[in-house]
Amino acid sequence: MAIQVELLDQTKDPMKSLYIAYRTAYSSLTPMQINKRIESGKITREKMEEFIERRLQTGHGSPLEQVWFEFGIAGVSRSFSHQFVRHRVGISFEQQSQRYVKFKDARFPYTVPQSVQRAGKAEQMEAAFEELGKLYQELLDAGVPAEDARFLLPNAASTNFKITVNFQELLHICDLRLCTRTQWEFRKVAAMMRAEVNRSVPELGMYLQPKCGERRWGYCDEDYEAWEACPIGRKRPHKRDMFKIFDSHRKGELIPLDAADFKLIEREDSGVA
Repeated sequence: MAIQVELLDQTKDPMKSLYIAYRTAYSSLTPMQINKRIESGKITREKMEEFIERRLQTGHGSPLEQVWFEFGIAGVSRSFSHQFVRHRVGISFEQQSQRYVKFKDARFPYTVPQSVQRAGKAEQMEAAFEELGKLYQELLDAGVPAEDARFLLPNAASTNFKITVNFQELLHICDLRLCTRTQWEFRKVAAMMRAEVNRSVPELGMYLQPKCGERRWGYCDEDYEAWEACPIGRKRPHKRDMFKIFDSHRKGELIPLDAADFKLIEREDSGVA
């Protein structure tokens, strides 16, 4: 079963909501007065975007919790779901039950990883699932409750989610799950969630990057060997190297870069997610 991710609903006007939240913290005006200024056109979208961008650069994150997105996610494995529900703050899950939902006719949807296919073991894996499906059906027919028959079902069995997540937690999910070290299924789901937000609110979607992205931390904090093996490792510094540069600067050993060097760095760094 193919993975499906769809943005079902969201904060009515995420940029407006976020601006009012931020502005309330940094202004003597009431939220109602700020809202009236927006509605009158005194505060333009451009001004809101500029202000929000400056606030995001400071790391002020609590207003991001007031912007939310609802997603429908289907065709993911139970293996994925065990990782997904580890995200607990700022996110609410409803998941398809294997207690109340029975798979009929000795068949249940499942996922076969590409690595299994490349190893030439897909047919054997599917045959094993077919046998499990038959025994699952026999258990149900024998009167075994679905909540007990499900003990037989593998992590490959498909499941569905309806979730609500605030933007702060969505940033955190993408920080971790867009990393090249992430398990392939979770990385795909995170990328599809990002694509949905990008289509709806590109002003916020552009911040959904792996943690090494230029709009996030800007460096890698995984182990050094993983950074060396990463396909974008050459474009993003590792924290160990950054600490070395800082130490050299502290000791007065760092040779300042000239303008041409900075232009070269910017050119090499452009276009990287």
